[in-house]
Amino acid sequence: MPIDPYIVLLLATVGLAALLPARGAAAHVASGASTAAIAFLFFLYGARLSTREALEGVKHWRLHGTVLACTFVAFPLLGLAARGLVPVLLDQPLYQGLLFLTLVPSTIQSSIAFTSIARGNVPAAICAGSFSSLIGIVLTPLLAAVLLGNSGAGFSAHSLVTIVLQLLVPFVAGQLLRRWIGGFVTRHKKVLGLVDRGSILLVVYTAFSEGMVRGIWHQVSALRLGGLLVVEAALLAAMLALTWYGARALRFGRGDRIAIQFAGSKKSLAAGLPMASVLFGAHASLAVLPLMLFHQMQLMVCAVIAKRRARDPEARQGNGGPEAREEGGGPEAREGSGGPAEEPAQPSARVGTAPRPR
Repeated sequence: MPIDPYIVLLLATVGLAALLPARGAAAHVASGASTAAIAFLFFLYGARLSTREALEGVKHWRLHGTVLACTFVAFPLLGLAARGLVPVLLDQPLYQGLLFLTLVPSTIQSSIAFTSIARGNVPAAICAGSFSSLIGIVLTPLLAAVLLGNSGAGFSAHSLVTIVLQLLVPFVAGQLLRRWIGGFVTRHKKVLGLVDRGSILLVVYTAFSEGMVRGIWHQVSALRLGGLLVVEAALLAAMLALTWYGARALRFGRGDRIAIQFAGSKKSLAAGLPMASVLFGAHASLAVLPLMLFHQMQLMVCAVIAKRRARDPEARQGNGGPEAREEGGGPEAREGSGGPAEEPAQPSARVGTAPRPR
């Protein structure tokens, strides 16, 4: 099963923070650079997202509503249910990180990639991932304030104001300037992709450095990490089953079921890391650990599922019936639909048809 090279870089960054954490004046410089990097990430996201295509995609509300319900309702409910595993498998800090994981929006690029491999509805995956990321800028902090509240994670009205200033305002600025800079972003998407991925590495280094200086990592044992992996594996299995069989019960066609499964069962590391650094402060290193582990787990499992879906007899006959054509969602894929730390989507396919395999 594939290992994401970016996960290797993230782990290397964690190791660097453990060996050479930023202290004193260096910590202040790293913190300021991290804040600027977060704002830059969401500015790029706003510059990439096509407003016209997003508005057109709203017409396919049934599919996108299903994905949003999985991302921001079903996931958090399972996260709240996991509270019963404290202190048997999880301690309180790791549980807070797990609950935060369930509040993060879905991915864009990996959802599109796996939907394409499985010969599903690629335009629907593009729109569903974009809507989830857009709504998550506002909804994730609000859900975190309600569900985590006074649990020691440091949420307050000031935290929400900080989210607005660091995430929402840069995003809106990117949208407003997209008319003039959208072409530049599209032409240099690979370079800018490296820049925003590097920004996330800086965020990770800053968060884990602060955790090392404050001694937070001494609170985590190998046994607790093993328990966290077991819980996350069960969470992923539950969401994969819910999105697939739930979409079938709602009478979606095969292509749409694939898009719903991959967009509704995954969480975005790129969106979650900056939010955690703002919301959790000194505790961000523990808060993002469940998300980092879940991110790699979902990539490995979904890669296997996508390849098996592509070999289904139904895949060779098209997307399987009138439901796929009726419920298919979204305009054709265009460049510029990517999110933070994700390059704009490349696949292009009409609704209800599967991309031609390479």
